[in-house]
Amino acid sequence: MNTLYINRIERIERLQGISEQASYYLALPAVRALDKGLALHSPVTILAGENGTGKSTLLEAIAVNYGFNPEGGTRNFNFASAQTHSGLYRDIRLIKGIKRPLDGFFLRAESFYNVATELDRLDEAYPDDLKLNRYYGGKSLHHQSHGESFLALMLNRFSGQGLYLLDEPEAALSPSRQLTLLAQMHHLLEQGSQFIIATHSPILMGYPGAEIFWLDEEGIRPVDYKETEHYILTRKFLNDPKSLLRYLWDEKE
Repeated sequence: MNTLYINRIERIERLQGISEQASYYLALPAVRALDKGLALHSPVTILAGENGTGKSTLLEAIAVNYGFNPEGGTRNFNFASAQTHSGLYRDIRLIKGIKRPLDGFFLRAESFYNVATELDRLDEAYPDDLKLNRYYGGKSLHHQSHGESFLALMLNRFSGQGLYLLDEPEAALSPSRQLTLLAQMHHLLEQGSQFIIATHSPILMGYPGAEIFWLDEEGIRPVDYKETEHYILTRKFLNDPKSLLRYLWDEKE
């Protein structure tokens, strides 16, 4: 039996009310591919591909459709610094599992600052022993480095049996901290969690058993970890950085 919280993503055909913005994202090959549906089989789903292929747009749509705040946070967050999210969430249908998550969080690197600011704002009304930051490591996320605040969130706030949607979480993390994230993911997965991650990191893509979907001009397709461009280029660079860089420099001349 499939125990995932989200089993499938489908696009809904909308015949009217298509704005100029909607016509842009609906034209993305990855979005058009959802006409056939995208079935999820693993508790770890990776959305990978080049910039501009729709990874973050799709993840954002999944999050907002599920009820998360567009800028990030839990389903209880209700703030907006700027209305910049797309309307794709209205054009998709999420086929959910029979179980409902007890926890959840939408983490997007580009607006995590806004989430931290909202937490500080909410905490102004509470005494020290009731402040929300006790769930995030005990101190303001703004009083930590970007990477430390990311890890404080993942190590302290994520409690298991949850749906966690992460948009480029590697943005603030060193390679060693990305390994720490993988270890925490494993712990949370053992507690019945599900992760959907948009990432460029070959380290995060390497989680054992992760289902990787490659987004490009052809649409969306499953791909083996060692067939991803991220893995291939990283391996080539680490094996012989001088030769790869010389090739790039010669190509520019």
